[in-house]
Amino acid sequence: MKVKPYWILGLIGILAVMIVPVIVLWPKAAPASNDPWAGIPQHPVHVDHKDIVAGKFKNVTDPLTVTGQDITTACLECHPQAASDLMMTSHWTWESQPFEIPWRNGETATIGKLNQINNFCISAQGNQKSCTACHVGYNWQEGGQAENLKDPKNVDCLMCHAQSGYSKGKYGNPADGLNLVAAAQTVAAPTRATCGKCHFDGGGGNGVKHGDLDESLIYPSENLDVHMGRNNFLCTDCHVTTDHQVKGRIVADNITVNPAEQVSCTQCHSEDLHSDQRISLHVKSVACQTCHIPAMALEDPTKVNWDWSTSGQDIGDDHYTYLKIKGSFVYEKNVQPTYKWFNGNLSYRYLLGDPIDPTQPTYIDQPAGDINDANAKIFPFKLHVAKQPYDTGFNYLLAPITAGPEGYWTNFDWNNAFKLAEERMGLKYSGSYGFTETYMYWPTTHMVQPKENALQCDACHGENGRMDWKALGYPGDPIQWGGRFDKK
Repeated sequence: MKVKPYWILGLIGILAVMIVPVIVLWPKAAPASNDPWAGIPQHPVHVDHKDIVAGKFKNVTDPLTVTGQDITTACLECHPQAASDLMMTSHWTWESQPFEIPWRNGETATIGKLNQINNFCISAQGNQKSCTACHVGYNWQEGGQAENLKDPKNVDCLMCHAQSGYSKGKYGNPADGLNLVAAAQTVAAPTRATCGKCHFDGGGGNGVKHGDLDESLIYPSENLDVHMGRNNFLCTDCHVTTDHQVKGRIVADNITVNPAEQVSCTQCHSEDLHSDQRISLHVKSVACQTCHIPAMALEDPTKVNWDWSTSGQDIGDDHYTYLKIKGSFVYEKNVQPTYKWFNGNLSYRYLLGDPIDPTQPTYIDQPAGDINDANAKIFPFKLHVAKQPYDTGFNYLLAPITAGPEGYWTNFDWNNAFKLAEERMGLKYSGSYGFTETYMYWPTTHMVQPKENALQCDACHGENGRMDWKALGYPGDPIQWGGRFDKK
């Protein structure tokens, strides 16, 4: 009869007693959500393209004869999918996916620079010659998107990747006299400067449109933006990019945005990171940006008001107050945001032909959300107010053709500018016009301050608090009436 190896069972038991406490007591690794650096994409090692590009054009006797399409053709030899990937993005299409319009009985439409208006320069269609300098394609044509933009060779690789020696000219084409081979030799991943060529100058100049995006972010201090200044973040660290699809959508050009496509603070930061329970109670109702972006346009001023009705006068031009071709402006620095409930989408976006009440301000966009929306938080916005033209016969906003030999900026004839738009855009003009006030909201997400500069309690609560509590749906200041700060 064999003796059963009970000693083995005993040894296992002893080891279990010894090892289990070690496993239990060993410090657990922090979840990735508690390590903000775990959310930052790794930057691939850049391959110097200087010799690669030179080799592709070694037989060219005059580099000034090389076209943008020649450069793109060379790029596609090594990156065959790049153009087709890019052409699927809104950077190329300049419009959203079609959506059903609730206020138009189920009609479908798209939104974007290609076909809609704002309350800055009003319409990219009105000045395609210059506006298309911020499109990643060549060979636009007056009056619409050119058919040849369906050609992958018209994708402009240098727009985002050339680090020096490149600029745009008319209709999206390279500026005259450039050595595009030399520019192509500098290609690399996009930097703040390359992204900023368009995004810092949106609306017609540095800092005009957004307020939280301007040229001061090319080399910012940490007190201007803690991510870009202290940690030298690139735009693509937050706007993570896959197959040229850049995460983060401008809500003004969309009605509904898939949360998976949007940039959020929780890509890197946990929501449960405040040691003070009083602050933690705010997280369900208050966006991170509300406390951590106390103001925008900290160094460079941003435009907050634009009056087109005063244009056309010979009273002397000044970039910050008046231009004959555009009218009167108000610029401000250190701008306090406007606060609204926001769930990441829009409840309304003005579309060409929508009726207006000229006795009331017209909202170009309306952030979606209210105090009863579980997905909405109090969020900071830049509010831009304008006075822009409308048709007094049809009672809708007009989009003039401003540029070109017959445009408004040539003859300062509004009637002619609206007739041209009728031909090119199909928006009927009754023959009479006036000017009406419009509002447009832009979410504030950049110029995040160091935590030491975050808003304190008295910034929002108390007699001089910045919040309009009743407009937000509260009976009053939650501290004063003794209620909780979270939603009803």
